[in-house]
Parts: sequence; structure tokens; C-alpha cells
Amino acid sequence: MTWLEMLAVFGAGIAAGCINTIVGSGTLITFPVLLAFGLPPVTANVSNTIGLVPGGVSGAIGYRKELAGQRTRLLKLGSASLAGGITGAILLLKLPADAFKAIVPVLIIAALILVMMQPRLARWVKQRRETNNIAPPAHGGPILLAGIFGAGVYGGYFGAAQGVLLMGLLGVFVHEDIQRLNGVKNVLGLIVNAVSAAIFIVIATVDWQAAALIAVGSIIGGQLGATVGRRMPANALRGVIVVVGIIAVIRLLMS
Repeated sequence: MTWLEMLAVFGAGIAAGCINTIVGSGTLITFPVLLAFGLPPVTANVSNTIGLVPGGVSGAIGYRKELAGQRTRLLKLGSASLAGGITGAILLLKLPADAFKAIVPVLIIAALILVMMQPRLARWVKQRRETNNIAPPAHGGPILLAGIFGAGVYGGYFGAAQGVLLMGLLGVFVHEDIQRLNGVKNVLGLIVNAVSAAIFIVIATVDWQAAALIAVGSIIGGQLGATVGRRMPANALRGVIVVVGIIAVIRLLMS
């Protein structure tokens, strides 16, 4: 890469790290940049995933106050993310590169509906449990676990807008402040990226220059994103998630 190309990849890493921490669609920034500079799609996806892991660590650290008291929840949901991430990474290496292309926009649209309807759906779920005298599960129950696993499969395979999927699921099934859920989302996304990256390092072809540039940029972006995201009111954060998700769908349909 030329110096200008390296600068562009570094800048994309900053932007991706920031938006991943706030919402979770940073791959839609870095992945097209890597493709534009001539990397094959699978190599670009693999290198991008590895590069974004340090940014995920940075964002999770930025949300450490919101994560306090959620250890049991993280362990339970994190196990589903871990299993899903392993499955998705293996599928990426085994299936055709465009295997998920048709379903990805549908998944993101479904997640956006969940995010927009989350307050109403959460109230409905709560009222139904109270009517039937059912104690709400502290960490979402089996339906959420299955959804987190599915999001992990998707995240290990491609990952763009994984955070939108996670926030849609968490917002409906876990009765918790949205900022604390965003912290959980950051950790779950990090788990998926980290396990996928470990598999890719062993098995796949990696462009280490691109991965390193994205890594350094995403660390900076993760801290910026945590600073901005933690100060957003719930409705503003929900609005940002929806806007970014719509942009993600449009870009995927046009690509």
C-alpha cells in the first residue's frame, strides 16, 4: 500500500472502532476500503476481523462502569456468542463468499424493527409475564440465548451491523438500562471477533499490514466511541442505531 492508502485504512479503523462501540457497524467502513485497495474479499474480511479486535477491547474498557454487576449475564450470554462465533468463522472458510448475501439485509431490517419497537415489546413481554405470574429471567432466557448464538454465527461469518442485531435482541428480552445493554453488546461482539480472529490467524490468509493499521486506528476509535456513546440519552442512542442500520442495509443492497 502507498502512504495515502495506509492513511485511509488507519482512518477507516478509527471510524470503525468508534461506530462499533456506539452501535456496531464498523465493518461497513473498513471492509469496502480494503476491497478498494485490491484485497480479495475473504482476505479483506479476515484481516478486518483481526484488526477490529483491539478496538473491541478498547470499547469494552470504555464501558467498564456500565458493565459493573453484569458478570453472570456476560458469562451466560458470552458462551452463546463464543459458540456462534466459532461456527460463523468456520462457515466463512467453507462456504462461498456470497452465501449470506441475500439474508444479511433481512436480518438487519428485522433487528431495526426490534430496536424501534423495543420499548413497546419490552412492556408487552413484561405485562404477559406478570399476568401469567412468571418471574422474568434475569438474563433473557432460552430465546435470547438462541438469538445471541445466531448473531454470533452471523458475526463470525461477516459481522457488519452485528451490534444492531445484538441491541435489538437485548433490548426486548433483558429489562435493563440501554447503556448497560450497550456495554454487554460490546463485550459479546468482542468475543465473536476474538474467537473468529484466532481461527483465522491459524487457518486463513491475513494481510498483516492492513490488520495492524485497522487495529491501531480502532483502539483510538473505541475510546472515542465510548466517550460519545455513554453520554447519549436512550432515545438518541436508539435513533443512532436505527440510522446506522438503515445505511448498512442500503450499502449492502447496492454492493
